Amino acid sequence: MRTEPKIAILLSTYNGSKYLIEQLDSILDQSYLNYVIVARDDGSCDDSLKILDEYSKKFIDKFHLLDQDNLNRGASGSFSYLIEYVLENQELLGLASAYMMFCDQDDIWCADKIVTQVEAMLEAEEDQTGKESLPLLIHSDLWVVSEEKSLIAESLVSYQGLEIDRNRFSNLVISNIVTGCTALINEPLARKAVPVSGQAIMHDWWLALVATAFGKLVFIERPLVYYRQHGTNTIGAKESVKSTPMQRSFWQETFACKPNQHLSEVACQAADFQKRFGRYLNTRDNIGLRISTCMGVRVGILQRMFYRVARRF
Repeated sequence: MRTEPKIAILLSTYNGSKYLIEQLDSILDQSYLNYVIVARDDGSCDDSLKILDEYSKKFIDKFHLLDQDNLNRGASGSFSYLIEYVLENQELLGLASAYMMFCDQDDIWCADKIVTQVEAMLEAEEDQTGKESLPLLIHSDLWVVSEEKSLIAESLVSYQGLEIDRNRFSNLVISNIVTGCTALINEPLARKAVPVSGQAIMHDWWLALVATAFGKLVFIERPLVYYRQHGTNTIGAKESVKSTPMQRSFWQETFACKPNQHLSEVACQAADFQKRFGRYLNTRDNIGLRISTCMGVRVGILQRMFYRVARRF
């Protein structure tokens, strides 16, 4: 590798003690050694904070545990807070540039996850033209495993039917393809994206939108994380099942009067993104956002009509 920049690994815990030790150990077993885990607990009532405290004392040079503020910010809010903390404390953390990775509390990282993604990031930065560094986000596929680590799927992308090639901004507005626990971002993206909107469905989706609007997404096809599925996943993996016009569910969904809550949330996220960044976007991207914002209509059939228009835009 050309250089080994120090990486900040952001970890937010919330009642995750059951799997947390295995997650932390998989980071400590990485082949890439130049990193610091920047962690905060989001108001757990189990042993999550105790475990973080024990690890931070045992591995002093690898851990930076934030003081407990007893606030529950939620996953997106907690990671937004961590991003801002890193940007404000780069010197304290020993970061020449604020590269950040995101870590869940219940997964297992492949031993070469960091080195693989750092190499991809440095290569992407070298390929940039012009003097100004662009916002970049590197992400990868994942293995889907059960609570006991039995293999469910060799590829989350295939399992969920994610259309990785649909990575233009207009596509990302209505459908996220980035799984946060695989993401590595550079400093230009971090500074552009924070604070993560309170209307953001999740921090990884917001970061992906900013990256596609102003920079670039880079996808690594190889799985680098064992994505554990259990009863308390914040998001989790859901197997893709496509309805066809011959199925009753297809027509029920298409002509439903009741609005879809997820599409309503997508509309709110799109509206807030346009409010913050619309003046910096081109005409096409602004039109795409406007169409997606229309999915906030409270009539189900109209909402789905705008979704289909946005998807084909």
